[in-house]
Amino acid sequence: MNSQQDMSYDSNNSPLSGSEKTFPPEEFLNKINEVKTLLGPLTEKSSEYCSDDAIARYLAARNGHVKKATKMLKETLKWRIQYKPEEIRWEEISREAETGKIYRANCTDKYGRPVLVMRPSCQNTKSPKGQIRFLVYCMENAILNLPDHQDQMVWLIDFHGFNMSHISVKVSRETAHVLQEHYPERLGLAVLYNPPKIFEPFWKMVKPFLDPKTRNKVRFVYSDDNVSKKILEDIFDMEQLEVAFGGNNSDSSFSFEKYAERMREDDLKFFGNTTVSSTSALLTSSDSEVSDSTEMKHLEDKEDAKIPNQTADS
Repeated sequence: MNSQQDMSYDSNNSPLSGSEKTFPPEEFLNKINEVKTLLGPLTEKSSEYCSDDAIARYLAARNGHVKKATKMLKETLKWRIQYKPEEIRWEEISREAETGKIYRANCTDKYGRPVLVMRPSCQNTKSPKGQIRFLVYCMENAILNLPDHQDQMVWLIDFHGFNMSHISVKVSRETAHVLQEHYPERLGLAVLYNPPKIFEPFWKMVKPFLDPKTRNKVRFVYSDDNVSKKILEDIFDMEQLEVAFGGNNSDSSFSFEKYAERMREDDLKFFGNTTVSSTSALLTSSDSEVSDSTEMKHLEDKEDAKIPNQTADS
């Protein structure tokens, strides 16, 4: 390709190594407590989402700025109250998954990070809302399958058979928004495998929607370029990686039936059911709505809260 400055591997700006997560840096510990003070009392459900590790990710996404990190986290809590990602079940989004356009690979990378395989050419639906809801389900499922020593995942995006009709600027913008605003520091590396030349103008359109940290995690790999191929060799056991990505595993091709069974098993394992029960649905429309509206009001009322004797804008 001629213009490979934006679509190539820069050996001097390597992606995150995928090393095991550590406890929050010392300078973040006080800031974590400041964020907690700004958040104030939370419901049990929201509190579960505001662990020290989670707050540290929001602080990292906002370069340690307490007020900005708190605002970002509040927006995520509001989004989760309204969108209810934890209530999405396989049966709701299985139609989106039929062609294997997004699925969690059977293998992890060398660091134990779950891998989401994405194939834009397998797009099979027209609804942006449905596509984003499916992505959120996949993100939530990958997070639930994280080992204790990891908090990030890898995306492998295969451009085989790709043309511009397979991709939407609107969906790509919303994907970037959901990933960056509600799942900060969850992406460790995104590998774009064999993107064609026609992808260049689309990448130039989408690139401004990505913050610098996210852009720095994107790598372009070409099967005929030994330098860029080393990215995959460095982070994957090539015996486990799919043949489609230059690996040696010929038994890992996508099967909808087998994958559906895996996801149903995950729904049972993590939630105890494969659908949101009628009782849960009734609660969602009655009792939980009262709880949710109270939580939303609380988050909005705390917008201008101050931390006593602290500089929350540090």
